[in-house]
Amino acid sequence: MTTTICLGTTKGAFLITSPGARSDWRVSGPHCDGWPINHVLGDPDTGSIWAAGGGEWNGAGIWHSDDGGQSWELSHLAGGMADEWAANDADLAAMLGWTPTDFPFPGEIDAIWSLHRADGALYAGAKPANLYVSHDNGKTWERNTALAEFPDRDAWSPGAAGLTLHTILSAPDDPARMWLGVSAAGVFATEDGGANWDRRNRLSNTVAEGAHDHPAAPTGGEIGHCVHNMARAADGTIYQQNHHGTWRSRDDGRHWDDIGAGLPSTFGFPVAVHPSDPQSLWVIPLNGDMAGRFPPDARAAVWKSTDGGETWTDKRAGLPGEACYFTVLRQAMATDRADPAGVYFGTNTGSVFASFDEGETWSEIARHLPTILSVEVMTR
Repeated sequence: MTTTICLGTTKGAFLITSPGARSDWRVSGPHCDGWPINHVLGDPDTGSIWAAGGGEWNGAGIWHSDDGGQSWELSHLAGGMADEWAANDADLAAMLGWTPTDFPFPGEIDAIWSLHRADGALYAGAKPANLYVSHDNGKTWERNTALAEFPDRDAWSPGAAGLTLHTILSAPDDPARMWLGVSAAGVFATEDGGANWDRRNRLSNTVAEGAHDHPAAPTGGEIGHCVHNMARAADGTIYQQNHHGTWRSRDDGRHWDDIGAGLPSTFGFPVAVHPSDPQSLWVIPLNGDMAGRFPPDARAAVWKSTDGGETWTDKRAGLPGEACYFTVLRQAMATDRADPAGVYFGTNTGSVFASFDEGETWSEIARHLPTILSVEVMTR
């Protein structure tokens, strides 16, 4: 069994691989020509790996490897400043090895932020917030029309990183059912494979109005729209970390319960759930959006719940206990499917921490990498 931790960073994709018992980790990278990579996804059935990213210089694209990261092919969806400059400067074009490209979505996509595999299709979430789908492993793409033409789309507000579609979930037993997280427009869901979408941001009746005093807090009967991350448990429960709290929905996102009681703050980015136990999940609270976005009291902790968020316990063994100022970003925590389950997270200071006992104890398995934007795990 080989475990591969797939990392998206500001300086390319990285792969951290262990050929055996989740030990003796080896790092390869940077891959993808050093592009900013927001999300890397591996398919354990085929070994294929996709890396999505881009930005102002590179444009937007999705890289694909069929040989474990030895070689990569780019599906370049929209051009960037490099293409504009090279088109008008033969010397720069020669230096970059640039050739003219007929981009399929020119001027439409700034970057790709998320990837998801479901029922043989590959989905990509973009900035600005649109959903794209490929039925040929990422070679060609089409935009989801219903989301692009959503009735109140003109009123969607961008988050600090722009209007990004950063989370894509689906039901394994019915992939036509999907959920999207868009910052800062909220949660969207479809029951028919994307032909129609509806917003699902309603608070549960158990949540008191006015319980929080913050611009991103719940208001008007709705949860705050600045979604940071979502994860779907084996029983269909959806957990959400947003700009002002941690939330749970047991009815496919139609209503959300506040499960933040017991956590040290209402701000954080990632949430991860156990691969088979829907009651077990992990979050990493930070001290606040305006207070530095580092662990409370500068002491790192992963907070674990084994009862669906009703109670929480801080897990600190092996983590920095003082002077810790890192941030863990929205897509930078994941689990594997081993027994016991492994939990992994990456930091903006370039470290990867892993737990092989379901979050009880932690060890640093990589360091000195670029800022880590995403973590996913592929086991084969």
